Amino acid sequence: MKNQKLSIFLLSFIIIVTLGVTFLAGCVTITQSPDSPTNAATPISSTWTPPASSGTTTQLPSIADVVAMVKPSVVAINTEVTSYDFFNRPYTQQGAGSGWIIDENGIIVTNNHVVEGAKTITVTTDNGDTYDADISSVSTDALNDLAIIKIDAKNLPALRIGSAVDMRIGDWVVAIGNALGQGTRATEGIVSRQGVSLPVDQNQTLYDLIETSAAINPGNSGGPLVNLAGEVIGITSAKIASVGVEGMGYAISIDTAMPIIQELVTKGYVTRPWLGVGLYTVDQNAISQLDLKVDTGVLITQVVVNSPADKAGLEQWDVIVSLNGIEVTNIEELTEVIHAATIGETIELKYWRGDTEYTTSITPIESPRP
Repeated sequence: MKNQKLSIFLLSFIIIVTLGVTFLAGCVTITQSPDSPTNAATPISSTWTPPASSGTTTQLPSIADVVAMVKPSVVAINTEVTSYDFFNRPYTQQGAGSGWIIDENGIIVTNNHVVEGAKTITVTTDNGDTYDADISSVSTDALNDLAIIKIDAKNLPALRIGSAVDMRIGDWVVAIGNALGQGTRATEGIVSRQGVSLPVDQNQTLYDLIETSAAINPGNSGGPLVNLAGEVIGITSAKIASVGVEGMGYAISIDTAMPIIQELVTKGYVTRPWLGVGLYTVDQNAISQLDLKVDTGVLITQVVVNSPADKAGLEQWDVIVSLNGIEVTNIEELTEVIHAATIGETIELKYWRGDTEYTTSITPIESPRP
């Protein structure tokens, strides 16, 4: 019995010693001798040191200085428009927008939708003077959402005109206007994008817009978007906010607007190349009802007698598919091509009538006065 216990003890001792050696072996770290080969990385540059901090930052521009230059030339515009309720009963609706002085003799730029349908227009300058604009002297261009108002005033502080072409993405801009109809205020931002085209409703697309991070709210419409020199580089439009984007404002480029503004001032309306047709973008409804043989294009719904379209042989229900080799699939694309054309310049036009494609020449003339 004593020998049996001794055997068990010796066996246990051997197992413990064996396990202990195993555990210790797992913890042993083998260190290479100085003479052993290594896999150390080669230094990129043994003499390199981190660049020293300059300790300086570029000072941001003073927005207050820009506002001080521009604000005296920005006006608040208040309107009264006759609207009708569900029972077709008339009532007066109040509206508010902005504008800016382009000429010291009382010429003011704003958006068409600010004054559209107004029966009264009141202009309030930054110093509090109030003027009633003559409705008959208002010139508008609905297509580009621009309007000119004339008030009986002299020696007004007119703004300087800049160029949107010179602006870079990231350049600072300031929007100033009668935001929410609560008085003139300013918002700052940067140019986010240039040359933007956006549809604002079913029949209207605005082109060559400046996208900005400056907040543009109802009431800002018609106010100036200016650079840090206080020069107008765009005309803000809150109408485009209905597109449904957030954190983005849009302004009509001054480079696009100036020729239109000049015509509105000098002629009272804008002339453009004109074909004399009513148009409708081809869709599934038109295809099924008229049994059209094409699934894209612009449907002619009306041809004005003795117009360029009439003289070119176009007829109601023809489908225009290209102009001067440029494919057109909707009214916006066709309008853009026509407006880029020159009055009196012949255009090659391709269209479908029934199941046959035809080619004709058409010469736009000056659009009739509205």
